[in-house]
Amino acid sequence: MIKGILFDLDDTLYNSSEFVSIARREAVKSMIDAGLNVSLDEAMEILNKIIKDKGSNYGKHFDDLVKSVLGRYDPMIIATGIITYHNVKVALLRPYPNTIKTLIELKKMSLKLGVLTDGLTIKQWEKLIRLGIHTFFDEVITSEEFGLGKPHLEFFKYGLKRFGLKGEEVIYVGDRIDRDIEPAKKVGMITVRILRGKYKDMEGKADYTIKDLWELIEIVKKLREGGQ
Repeated sequence: MIKGILFDLDDTLYNSSEFVSIARREAVKSMIDAGLNVSLDEAMEILNKIIKDKGSNYGKHFDDLVKSVLGRYDPMIIATGIITYHNVKVALLRPYPNTIKTLIELKKMSLKLGVLTDGLTIKQWEKLIRLGIHTFFDEVITSEEFGLGKPHLEFFKYGLKRFGLKGEEVIYVGDRIDRDIEPAKKVGMITVRILRGKYKDMEGKADYTIKDLWELIEIVKKLREGGQ
């Protein structure tokens, strides 16, 4: 019997790839206007390398960009970038269509709902609150909290433990085959891949594949009718 659903967050419940790319670019433009003496293309190349080398959860991307370009620390330019990034993020951060509608319907079905996501706990909670969907979830489980992230099986097992459910009682919904679907399947969850974001063409197979979150409702109904 299906009793719960765990969701990935980024590019599953909202368009992470698009908003992050736009926000970073606008932030760099504002930093150049504030005195960062470099072309936009060169600055983006440097920033993208910093992000690749240190990870998206590193907290000083703009600090390192300024130091790389100017050879010194400039708090005014860094602060300008941070403010612009957050302002653009607030303006663009919206759940995908049918996300809220789907979550409402799933709660009506007496399902336990949770988020299992890589990232900093406060940062991921901030996204959920800004998206207006945080109240739907019984559990929000982050890699920072556990100490390991995707695709480690221990992280997915921890998610089940926090949920208090067995793998076969839980549906996992995510956009990436390698970091969402495969590990969730290995710990016994029923997997649903949503074709969104930059990984939608990645090869691999889930138990179910959808293009819109609303399709999840029919999957739950069919599984319950079949005794799952």
